[in-house]
Amino acid sequence: MESKNKELAVAALRNGTVIDHIPSSALFKAVDLLGIEKLGVSVTIGNNLESKRLGHKGIIKVADTEFPPEVLSRIAIIAPSAVINTIRDYEVVKKEPVSLPDEITGLVVCDNPKCVSRNQPIPSRFEVIDRENVALRCHYCEHELRGDAIILK
Repeated sequence: MESKNKELAVAALRNGTVIDHIPSSALFKAVDLLGIEKLGVSVTIGNNLESKRLGHKGIIKVADTEFPPEVLSRIAIIAPSAVINTIRDYEVVKKEPVSLPDEITGLVVCDNPKCVSRNQPIPSRFEVIDRENVALRCHYCEHELRGDAIILK
């Protein structure tokens, strides 16, 4: 009988959330977006791990935590290829890709210096116009942001 054991690059998680397929360049932005440093639970972060899909990827494993969908949708801004796995008793009970909401409020900075959101105490507000390539349009000035031009607060 042939053994098909694989060595895990990152330790297994009993209960919690695994965010997988994060581009390596976006991993630490994802950590910041999730506020992981404030959680007080066990966290494993892997970077530059081999990935057939991305070449190299990042992964975040957070023990005993299930993030609400509105928090996880933030990850889609910087890592639209990410996949969220919910783990219970070492088993994946739910696996789904991240998805952008229709509108993003207070999270992205409009890079138009004349935009009212840059000059008044109001939250920025963007409409998602392209989910696949991550493109946003400012609600106030209609300026469009794409990919690396998107700056998070």
